[in-house]
Amino acid sequence: MDAIAVLTEAYARVPELAHRAVDGLTAEQLSWAPVEGANPIAWLIWHLARGQDAQIAELAGTEQVYATGDWAASFGLRPDPADTGYGHDSAAVHAVRPASPQALLDYLDAVHEATRAFLGTLTAADLDRVVDDSWDPPVTLGARLVSIVDDDVQHAGQAAYVRGLQGA
Repeated sequence: MDAIAVLTEAYARVPELAHRAVDGLTAEQLSWAPVEGANPIAWLIWHLARGQDAQIAELAGTEQVYATGDWAASFGLRPDPADTGYGHDSAAVHAVRPASPQALLDYLDAVHEATRAFLGTLTAADLDRVVDDSWDPPVTLGARLVSIVDDDVQHAGQAAYVRGLQGA
């Protein structure tokens, strides 16, 4: 298996994990947090999709999926492509109110399709291209792609954990 196939496989696991964390939950369960200041499932899944969407679009030189439809409204938010959840305070975290569990999953699935399409354009040599030289060592495309999927898997795991705390 080559590096692009490994990345494609890794990214394909994110929606699977998210679906297991979200399927069958109510809006109340999606918005529940185990303690004050903790992130609810709705925010965790929204944030992992937003982060992937914004970063992959930047790498691919394309428009974010979030900006191509009424995605923001389906989460009770303004359509701000810069809003990915990074730096959210508790009020902003709890402002993410999906219209339904399916709204979260539909957005994530659309982001995954855009990611899969981008990965399909890459060659192994592309992974060595520097995409951020403000770090030492500079960040390559391969390292950035691993970082994005790593962050997503962590958030999907957190969502699964919160679901387990609910006994759902």
